Amino acid sequence: MIRRKLFRLKLPSGTMVLGKRTLVMGVLNVTPDSFSDGGKFFRLEDAINAALAMERSGADILDIGAESTRPGSEGISGEEELERLLPVLQGLRGRLKIPISIDTQKARVAELAIGAGAEMLNDISGLRHDPKLAEVAARSGVPMILMHMRGTPRTMQKKPWTKDVIKDVSRGLRESIAIARKAGVRASQIILDPGVGFGKSYAQNYELLARLPELARLGFPLLLGTSRKGFLGATLGRNGDPLPPEERIWGTAATVAASILQGAQIVRAHDVEEMTQVVRVTDCLLHPERRPKNSAG
Repeated sequence: MIRRKLFRLKLPSGTMVLGKRTLVMGVLNVTPDSFSDGGKFFRLEDAINAALAMERSGADILDIGAESTRPGSEGISGEEELERLLPVLQGLRGRLKIPISIDTQKARVAELAIGAGAEMLNDISGLRHDPKLAEVAARSGVPMILMHMRGTPRTMQKKPWTKDVIKDVSRGLRESIAIARKAGVRASQIILDPGVGFGKSYAQNYELLARLPELARLGFPLLLGTSRKGFLGATLGRNGDPLPPEERIWGTAATVAASILQGAQIVRAHDVEEMTQVVRVTDCLLHPERRPKNSAG
């Protein structure tokens, strides 16, 4: 276990402290084809109800994605992404109390989403797809999550694996940080995500978790997204068949606990209620003041 550094993010609605306790980012995919829950929340009413349910279950942040980034996906236009996204943001305005993050690679989508109430940006490409996204973050002053990915969603699982995953991820994240800082994004508004499952082998995903403290040395808060990922399906599969995404909850729980103990300040999860329990118990290992006071077993 390592001692996590405290960070403070400035959002339009106030200041968010990272590291005092682990924050849970709930995943809401308003797509018909995401790897884990594609189509489940594609209808507007279903998406709004799911968002409110995640808040009730303990989510600290809601991350909304309107474009699937599953392996092999081709992507959609900004217009289609906005058609899916903006009605959800409008439907949640005034009803959702937790901040909303937008999972997008497009500057125009980000700008309009912030205008509709979003308070954070989450770019899986680490500003390689559309560097102008950093300008949007800088102008609006919202925090930005920079993720590492080898290739694109369409190619990321086809490329040869890097020989040194920590070196590759560190180098890529430093490049993303440099783009963001050059555009005017404050260092205090940057969060890093090593991109578990995005262009890494199954073994390398485990290596990232085991060596997470090395990435913490970059000096930024860390977000980990292991929820229902393919490496868990392969680990837990039977007779050579991977376990389906919806059955990977206990494997996800193990990686969430490991991420926290290795220094992650935020964990991204589909199963918010269950992972909130994992977070609360694991945080008791890092923060003695959070442990129950009675002496009974």
